[in-house]
Amino acid sequence: MNGPQTTPTAPTAPTGSTTSTTPTALTTAEAAARLGTFTVVDVRTPGEYASGHLPGAHNVPLDRLDEASAALTEAALRRPLLIVCASGARSARGSARLADLEVPAATLEGGTGAWATAGHPLERQAGARTPWPMERQVRLAAGSLVVAGFLAGLAQPSAHWLSGLIGAGLVFSGATNTCGMAALLARLPHNRPGRDAAPFEETLTRLTA
Repeated sequence: MNGPQTTPTAPTAPTGSTTSTTPTALTTAEAAARLGTFTVVDVRTPGEYASGHLPGAHNVPLDRLDEASAALTEAALRRPLLIVCASGARSARGSARLADLEVPAATLEGGTGAWATAGHPLERQAGARTPWPMERQVRLAAGSLVVAGFLAGLAQPSAHWLSGLIGAGLVFSGATNTCGMAALLARLPHNRPGRDAAPFEETLTRLTA
């Protein structure tokens, strides 16, 4: 899926209003040059966030963005928001959702993957696992279910419907820019917060501090 178009320059300092809500995509070089001027919001799962995130980033999973809308609105009045994920796909969806709420936010092209590849540092929680990025988890789960439906269909033809349903789900996901499978996978233990993770309510407090 396509993210927002990159503009030639990075967004300027906040003006104290939310008059412009068109998401802007920043390169890693642009983001690194002004990282201290942003409030960075990582929309990956807590497990992904713990395995390595941009310095100072706050973890607000994509499926909890609406819950954090008031805190993010307040934070955006003080400093511009930079939304990040693993590859840029979820951050683009998050920025689009915030734009619907009239909260301006930029996204990081290529996400934390591009950030690390460019040699920029990541912060990690001690002892944190390193789960696969959600996009990869979705591909594995969807592909496994399609193969399972095909193999089961060799013995019971009606089982081919499983593959058809997964295919239809992927078409719907692409057409609506949503992903129900990702929402389900995010609830699995390896994607949940670790014992040392900050509670979500504490993250909201930090955003408004």
